[in-house]
Order: sequence, then structure tokens, then C-alpha cells
Amino acid sequence: MSNAMNNTLSQTTSNSPASAVKPVQGLIRGVILALACWVLSTPLTTVTGSTAAAVGCLFACLWMDRQLRTSTLLQLRAPALLLILAVGLVLTSTLTTLLVQSAVLANLLGAIVLYQSGQSLFWFALAASVAIALRHTARRHSWGAIPELLFVASAFVITLAAHQRGMIDRPYFIGDFALIRGMDPTTILMGIGVAAVLALAVLLMMENQHRRLPYNASILAVLCFSLLFYVQFFGLPTPQLTNDLGLTGTEGSGSSANNDSPFRDGENNASDREAPVAIVLFRDDYEPASGAYYFRESAYSEFNGTLLWTAENPDLDQDLVDRFPSSPIDVSNEVPAQQLRRRVTTTIGLLAPHRSPFGLDAPVRFEPAPNPNSLRFRQTFTVESLVPEFEFPDLIGRKAGSSTWTLQQWAEYLEMPDDPRYGEFARQLTATLRPEFADDPYAKAMAIKAWLDENGIYSLKNEHAYAVDPAASFLFGDLTGYCVHFAYSATYLYRSLGIPARVGVGYSVPSANRAGGSALLIQAVNGHAWPEIYLEDLGWVIVDPAPRQTLVDMSVDPQDSLQQLLGDMLRDDAAFQAFLDDQAGASAINWALTLRLASALVFALLLLAYAIKMYRVSCIGWANEQALYRLAYRAALDILAAHGIVRRTGESREAFARRVAQGLPAFQTLSNAHLSAAPGYAFDPALVMAGGHKHAASTVPEFTRQQWQLQLADMREQLWTRQRWWQKMLAIVHPVPWLQSR
Repeated sequence: MSNAMNNTLSQTTSNSPASAVKPVQGLIRGVILALACWVLSTPLTTVTGSTAAAVGCLFACLWMDRQLRTSTLLQLRAPALLLILAVGLVLTSTLTTLLVQSAVLANLLGAIVLYQSGQSLFWFALAASVAIALRHTARRHSWGAIPELLFVASAFVITLAAHQRGMIDRPYFIGDFALIRGMDPTTILMGIGVAAVLALAVLLMMENQHRRLPYNASILAVLCFSLLFYVQFFGLPTPQLTNDLGLTGTEGSGSSANNDSPFRDGENNASDREAPVAIVLFRDDYEPASGAYYFRESAYSEFNGTLLWTAENPDLDQDLVDRFPSSPIDVSNEVPAQQLRRRVTTTIGLLAPHRSPFGLDAPVRFEPAPNPNSLRFRQTFTVESLVPEFEFPDLIGRKAGSSTWTLQQWAEYLEMPDDPRYGEFARQLTATLRPEFADDPYAKAMAIKAWLDENGIYSLKNEHAYAVDPAASFLFGDLTGYCVHFAYSATYLYRSLGIPARVGVGYSVPSANRAGGSALLIQAVNGHAWPEIYLEDLGWVIVDPAPRQTLVDMSVDPQDSLQQLLGDMLRDDAAFQAFLDDQAGASAINWALTLRLASALVFALLLLAYAIKMYRVSCIGWANEQALYRLAYRAALDILAAHGIVRRTGESREAFARRVAQGLPAFQTLSNAHLSAAPGYAFDPALVMAGGHKHAASTVPEFTRQQWQLQLADMREQLWTRQRWWQKMLAIVHPVPWLQSR
């Protein structure tokens, strides 16, 4: 008989609906996992393939959730299940390959249809296998929800990681959608991020008691909105790039703050190279004869005993500015040969923090500029430059240096490592010049550049960074290095011939990137170092080696849509008046923004308060049977508090029920049922309230869920009939009656 009872109990348990996952929960979980599969597969396959992945994951989740605890599938151990899934994937992949390579099917169905079918079959099977493995783990182990959470989180993190690193047009399937419509991709990505957080929260809470789901979800929603308010107030986070020759970093800190060797920047130069760092808006048309726009931010000109570094002597590099303009800044020394130059005005918007402002070739004036989008642009400023339009006859025949320099300035611009090989090699390279150019500084510099162009090898991987003199290790070694090696080597060779020279640092952008527009996108890959020589009455002239041999492709895909979008954002002249107003009251508090943020915060808190209010009153509809006596009584206290009826401090539950019993008999009945079910109240509370004595057992029958709900409804009706209309309205709009419940 005992065995029969056990068998019956076992059958009842296995066939109980509780053995399977509830349909609503399973559907929500399946949709979230399917969305994660779609996000992960989108960059790897076609639209049809990613759609099949989402469908396969959803199908597998729903099917797994229908499996009972005693099913053969759930009784399989993880290694056996993974082996079965792996074999199935191999067979599916083989079948897909055979289908795609079938000439008969290609002629019958068409190559595109056959390829799309193969992608759909493979990705459906792959996503379904992943879902089965995840759900199998979740159903068999108490910690099984963790792999699902990690899978969903990883899907969003992997997909959006490129955007976080500064690729504001990535991922492409989001960036392209936004850019072709003139939208900032950040708007879409912020929404996706909030949705991802909420999806993870729902997944986590569904694995536990779900009766507090509305309460917890509302708190997470407020946190997500708080993130949006934070971004609105403090701006978007920007990456700290390491592949830009020390250009980016803390704003206004000055380049001299960086004590690392520039030769080590190449160690990370291959990462994040497409990250946009600035947008330049040309106010005047200008096309450089060299084929590249040079934007100088800093220069290495003072020899510190080991290598050239940023000058601490104020008499050096007076054409550079080391702070961002809060008011107009005029360059201290006048740029020479203005009759051979033309004035070009540019507005620059920084997408990442920089150490110093930069300008086109020879800046003469920096001014603050209106920032039309403070969330996107870290800093905006306008630069007036005198760009060179030199011809070859203007450069030949010029003396090196300036007749106005002091002896100390001459010495600083010629100081270099005490290595005789530089001078010997430079004289060897210039010995073949024609007699009329034998003593010409520009001709000598061009001869050295030509040799480096022909013999140098561009590569990011080299062993020179940790040498005592990395430039000598490069020049007299394998001649394999990147821009810093070429720039330092050329500068030392120029100086060894008595030609004042320095290393310019900034960005070099191909002029073709403008694509006929007025905006130019600067990316991390455009970070560059180049040598400059000083010619009398001309100023600093760029003589930049360009090695013909390269071991790395440093080209990037055109970003025309992103370039146009950022240019349009920076070109927003409607922000000019607002900028002037901000400048006029720069020291005042932005009361309008503060008011908006405060209003948004109050609104979010009200939403949270009403969500808690609704949850506490309505949760008895799905709460655990054993907790109904407590939750129903709490809901009654909340309803009474909203109508101004509050239990006094120190007042017992019995005394409170007696006090309100005359006008609200329904509450007295509800309170009696609550006390009879509460632990420690094994007596009839009605007799206690009437002044009687405790009994050994309660005579109040236990309420069902429906009875609790009906009793609350009766209490509401009694409240509604005894109070005035304005009291009813206050009860409806009261956001936090639960704070007064006790």
C-alpha cells in the first residue's frame, strides 16, 4: 500500500503543472535570450541568418520549458548533452555546406536563396543548441540562472564594446541605421543599454520569488533613468586612448605632464585606430599641396639628456599654445612670410579629451566656440591659421634659423645625442648634392628625407623602444619603425648639419578624406609625428619622410556619413546665442538645467512611489498562499492611510481594529482573520476585542485568496460611502500612504 501511494504521488508530481515552467515566465525568458542571440549573430551573418537564430533560440526555450522534471532530456548530464548538441551542430554544418555547394539546387532555387537557406539552417541549429544547453543547466542546478545572465550580458557588452571604445558609428547595424537618417547613434544605444539592464533584471528575478517583480523592476527603472540624467548633466563617457602619441589625456594638463617615452606609443598603436577623436569644420576652402592636413598640437624640441621632449624654456616653441581658450588667445610670435601664406579659419570639436588645443599648420589665434552639443563634444574652439603656399623657389636659397634668435635658442634647437654617427651619416647622404645645392639647408633636408623614404620600413612592431637611444637603434639598425622613429632620426640628422629642427606632434589627415565637404573627421590612426626645420623669413617648414615600404596597413575605411553627421552637429549656428548667454553668465548657476533635472528626478520618484503603492495593494492576486494574511492586512493599512486613517504609535492591532470598527466593519472582519492566522495568535481575536479571555483555538475560519480580495473591496466601498469627494481625490493621488502604515 505504501508503494502504491508513493507511485501515485510520483505520478501526480510528474504530471503537475508546477513541474514545468510557467508559460508567461518561459515566454519572457525566451524572448530575452532570443534577442541576445540576434544581437550576437547580426555582425556575423545575414539578416535572414540572425532572424533564424532568434527564432531557433525562442523555439528551443519554449520547448525546454515544457519538459517535466522527470523527462529523459533533463536527466541527461551536461557532458552527454553537450556531446549530443556538438554532434548535431557538426551534422548541420556539413549539411549546410553540401546544400550551398550543390550546383543542381543552385540552378533550381538560385544561389542567393540557397545561401540564405544555408545560413538560416545553421544559425537556427546553433542558437537552439545554445538555448537548450542554457535551459538544461538552469533547470538542473540552483546556480543555473548565472550562465543565462552572463550570456545575455555578454551579448550586449560584446556588441556595444566598439562604441564604448570611441567608435561612435559602431556597431554598424545600429550606426548605419542612425547615420543615414541624420541621427546620433548614441540615442539608440542608450535605449538599448537601458533595455539590456531591465532584461537582465527580469531574468534574475524570475528565477526567484517573482511576487516582488513590479517593485524591483520599478527601482531598476529609476536607476536607469538616473543614468540618463547623469549623462545629460555630465556628458557622455569618452575613451582614454593610448595610441595617439600622447595627444589625448586630461584637458589642459599640458603635454609636459607626460613623462613616458613617445617611442613606446607604438606598442598600442594598432588598437582603436578608427576611434574618432575630433571633427574639423572648414570655414574657408583650402586644399594642401602636400596632400595632407597637418594639425600641430605640440612639439619635441628641447634635448633632456636622453631624447627630445617638450620645451620648458619659454623662449622655445612660442608658436604653440598649451591651454584651451576661455577667451581669445593670440600666438605670441608673429608668423613670418605672410605674403606667402593664406588665412584659413577652422572650428574644431573634440570628441575625446586632449592635453592641448591644436590647429592647422601655423595657428595665429585661438578662440572659444559655441558648443552645440555638450554631450557629444568635449571642447569646441575656433582657430585662425596662416597656411603655407610655398613653391620650390621660395624654399631654396633660404638660410637656416632666424637672425633674431639668441645664442641659447640656437643652441637648444641644435642640441642632440652625443653620437658622431649622426653627423657622419648626414654628411654622407648630402655629399652627392649638386654644387649649387651643397650648402642649401632645404636641399640637404630633402636629400635626407628622400633616403628615408626609399630605405625605411614602416612597422608598429620593433625592438627600439627600450634602447638607450631609440632613434639610433632604428637609424643604424634595421630601419624598421613608425612615425616617431622617422621623425626623431630625421631631426637629429638635420641638427647634425646645423639646421634647427624639431619634432612636431599632432594629426596628419589625407586631404582626400574631406570628400568635397567642409568637415574633416580626425581619427586616432591619424595621430602623427613629423620633423620640421626652421628657414629664415619662412618659419617652421614640414619635411616629413614617407616610407614606401610598410608592414602594416594603417588605412581605414571612409567614414563619410559619420563625418557629415558630426560636421552638421558642430555647424549648428543656432547655438551661438545660447553660447553668448552662457559666456555672459558663466559664473552663474544654470537654473534652467537644474530645474529640468530636479523635475525629472521628482517625476521618477513619483513613478516609483506609485509603483510601490500599486504593488502593495495588488500583490495578493499572485502572492504565496501562506503570506496572504500578512499582505492583505498590509494592503488594508495602506488603503486606510491613503484616506487619513492611521494606526497610532504603540497602538496594538486589536485596539486599532476596535477604534475603526464602528464605521468600517469590513476592516474588523479582515483584522480578525489576519490575527487568527498570524503566528502566536492561537485564539479567537473577536473575544479579545470584546474584552473576553483567550481560547486555546481560533473559531475564525481561514480566508481564501478570493475572500481576502472581497473583504478589501468591501472595506473600500465602506470608505467611499463615508468620506467626502475631496477626501476621495486625496486618497487617489496620495503617492506614499505606505510610509504611514504600521
